[in-house]
Amino acid sequence: MDIKDIKVLIKIVTESDITDFEMESGGEKLVIRRGQAPVMVAAPAPQVVAAPVPAAAPSVLPAAAAAPAVPEAAPTGKGSADERYETVVSPIVGTFYRSPSPDSDAYVEVGTVLEKGQIMCIVEAMKLMNEIEAEFKCRVVQILKENATAVEFGDPLFLVEPL
Repeated sequence: MDIKDIKVLIKIVTESDITDFEMESGGEKLVIRRGQAPVMVAAPAPQVVAAPVPAAAPSVLPAAAAAPAVPEAAPTGKGSADERYETVVSPIVGTFYRSPSPDSDAYVEVGTVLEKGQIMCIVEAMKLMNEIEAEFKCRVVQILKENATAVEFGDPLFLVEPL
């Protein structure tokens, strides 16, 4: 099961009244639960990664990796001291990178104006480079993480001003 299939399933569960969803495919077991504390599923694979998941968010626990939920896109939300700004948070556990390679320029700097879909950063998870894109036209107000630092699900990455 690839990450795109998981994202589609999460979107379906999030947009419906379903509270529990389980599926097995190719030796992997996927469990999505809403409104409950995350439940760990015994995993035969040697890799086990766990992160706290907000109660309102669905939790995804594939048996092959026991990884946290991967939302359809990087969630944003109000909550900064200034209500006109929104916070872009990490959709996954991994390593935050500001540029595509160590010798490349950063995708964004403070003051950069981004169009919807433009790449803001990369979060590497298990050797996969996940591009985090702007969900709307915005201006970067603050970069909240240092390059090459570990991030958890839901960690704030950027403070942006919608345009």
